[in-house]
Amino acid sequence: MAEVEMVPDEHGGVTVMRDGHPQSHVDVDDPEHLVFEYVQHMAAVLDACFPGPDPIGVTHVGGAGLTLPRWVHATRPGSPQIVLEPDEALTATVRAELPLPRGHRIRVRPQLGRLGVEALKDASAHAVVVDAFDAGRVPADLQTSEFFGHVARVLRPDGVLVMNSPDEPGWRHLADVVAGLRGALAHTALVAMRDVLKGRRYGNAVLVAAHRPLDLDEIRRQVARWPFPSGVLAGAELTRRTASGRALTDGGSHPSPSAPDPDAWRVR
Repeated sequence: MAEVEMVPDEHGGVTVMRDGHPQSHVDVDDPEHLVFEYVQHMAAVLDACFPGPDPIGVTHVGGAGLTLPRWVHATRPGSPQIVLEPDEALTATVRAELPLPRGHRIRVRPQLGRLGVEALKDASAHAVVVDAFDAGRVPADLQTSEFFGHVARVLRPDGVLVMNSPDEPGWRHLADVVAGLRGALAHTALVAMRDVLKGRRYGNAVLVAAHRPLDLDEIRRQVARWPFPSGVLAGAELTRRTASGRALTDGGSHPSPSAPDPDAWRVR
């Protein structure tokens, strides 16, 4: 079984650690307080695509501390949310030590992300958020053309996929993921911190994909509201940066690259 540890920190909350890897930062008293930069980017994309406060249906692949589900509930009360998190012990510890707010509609299912998404109804989600790690790496079966096909089926016509896809400088793996994503959803973008965009270090890239055109100006405005210097790539520039990519398939996929320093690269 995984070792789960709750570590209070200087940010005014708790970092949820699983087998030594930081999984989430949770501020129970202020769920709109997001510390990890890529979670801020995910929130910015949801704000750009679905301005609050109307409820939205969100499926989260990966749960950990339930940080983003808490944020969705705080900013769009009444939102029906499904969380696919196979680690029942982790979920039990989180819910015991970091209770969910009253009146939430967050339902955690003890399922693997791929199987859980495959079981969802067509056009049932405004957003699918993929933030799943196993031993610090994104599982192989969540990065394939087949998986993205299921996500495309589950999304409403106005829906959006938001996915954390970390990689090393050079983006060899990320380019393959983007190639598969483009085969399922016509409109794509990428959000990351500027030093990641410039290829200076390993880091998180938040991929955004939808059936409909994305409002890139609004995504940029929302990203700029958060404190980390970040940028948005789309169109010809994203195509150029990921031109070497070849879509991954269920028969030949592999997990994302490991972080060089799991105690530093994700905690900001």
